[in-house]
Amino acid sequence: MNTLNTPSLARRRVLMGAAAGLAIPLLQACGGGDDEPAVQRNVVELAQATPELSILVEAVVAAGLANTLSSNTVTVFAPTNAAFAALLTELGITKEALLADKPLLTAVLTYHVLGTRVARADVPLGKAIAPLGGGFFKVESSGGLKITDGRNRVSTITTTDIAATNGVVHLIDRVILPANRDIVATAQALPEFSILVEAVVAAGLVDTLKSAGPFTVFAPTNTAFAALLTELGTTKDALLANKALLTKVLTYHVVGARVLKGEVPVGTAIATVQGQTFTVNSNLQITDRSNRTSQITATDVFTSNGVIHVIDRVILPT
Repeated sequence: MNTLNTPSLARRRVLMGAAAGLAIPLLQACGGGDDEPAVQRNVVELAQATPELSILVEAVVAAGLANTLSSNTVTVFAPTNAAFAALLTELGITKEALLADKPLLTAVLTYHVLGTRVARADVPLGKAIAPLGGGFFKVESSGGLKITDGRNRVSTITTTDIAATNGVVHLIDRVILPANRDIVATAQALPEFSILVEAVVAAGLVDTLKSAGPFTVFAPTNTAFAALLTELGTTKDALLANKALLTKVLTYHVVGARVLKGEVPVGTAIATVQGQTFTVNSNLQITDRSNRTSQITATDVFTSNGVIHVIDRVILPT
């Protein structure tokens, strides 16, 4: 055996290591090919490589957001082509019209983007999530991961934790939309709050509840107001005419912060705009300063300047 022509084990290892070292930059220079792992792509490149996100890519380009989503750390809740098709039907417009409306497109797209990397395990369930475009939405785990947007529409997160070099992508089956109604407009659109709206107008609180806030309103229904009139032995007209009492009662239903159901401090005194407090127990029952109780019957009705929780009895300060 000619030992001069047979490399030693140590020399073979050196040669193999050198070859591997040359191969790495060669592969990088070639771009890795179509089978390159997703983690080697930024968010935009990942979307471009995913056929079901082709309309999202068109929208990102039309809105001029490609650089933002390529160079910053982000989490994107990415609507599929089917989600965009459903949105066009919902809005009654064409894809071309949507892509041409840059302000609307930008507002909608940035509502889907968080300015940090948030994996599925780190999503704050039931709490307000603030996207880059402003406003808020929430994610809950109920029969799957569900998003409730600013217009109280629900989307399902169908795929999570698609890794990109600058963040993570979660696929959703419906385009989410920021709120387009404030607290007053939202109440006006719901027949069960018609007396509450009359009361807010009579007390001169419309401008306050249409301002930036944010506010949380514990909103009594018409049935709740009817019960109050019986309890006080008065008429609706008399109550609406007593502005001082009306203002005191209504502002007692308003908290000067946005408090979602998942953020309500159970068993702790909650300060109101009126100045006095009330408490909420684990069954979502309110105890007011007069030691009367009211039940929260529906939660997290989102608005552009806060949130509404529905209650079945008017609460009263002392």
